[in-house]
Amino acid sequence: MKNYIIDGNNLIGKIKTLNQIHKKNKKQSAEKLAFLIARFFHMKKVSVSLHFDGFQADITRVAGIKIIYSGNLTADEKIKNEIGQSKNPKNIILITSDGNLAEFGRVCSCQVIKSEEFSKLLLSSGFDEEKSRIEELNNPEEFKKLFGVK
Repeated sequence: MKNYIIDGNNLIGKIKTLNQIHKKNKKQSAEKLAFLIARFFHMKKVSVSLHFDGFQADITRVAGIKIIYSGNLTADEKIKNEIGQSKNPKNIILITSDGNLAEFGRVCSCQVIKSEEFSKLLLSSGFDEEKSRIEELNNPEEFKKLFGVK
C-alpha cells in the first residue's frame, strides 16, 4: 500500500486561499487542508499522514488521515522519523517543497512530489478554489457539515 506523507504547512503555502486563512487562523487552515485531502484520497487504498509544526491539544479527526503535530520537534524531524521507521520507504510518497526534506526522502528511496505539483493535482481534481468555496466557509462547523464530519 502506498503511504503519503504530507508536509502540511508547506502545502498550505502553495494554495492561495488556505495560505490567506493560515495567516489569520492556523488551526482553521490545517482543518480545511485535511478535509480537502480526505476528499482527494476518498476510496483510494492508501495511508495518509499529514504533518504540522507545533502543538495541537484539540486535534480534528478526519476519516482516512492521520494528523500529526510535531510537538517539541519540527514537522520535518517528525517526517524524517516516520520515513526512517518505515519497513518499506519505496512505498512512501513524500509531498514537500522543502529541499532538505525532499533530499532526505530521495536518499531513503521515497518518491517525492513537490507541494506545488500536488496542489495542482488537488485543485484540478474538482477541488478548485471556487468550487470548494473555502473562502466562504469561515465557520469550521459549516465546513465539517459539507464533508460529512460530525
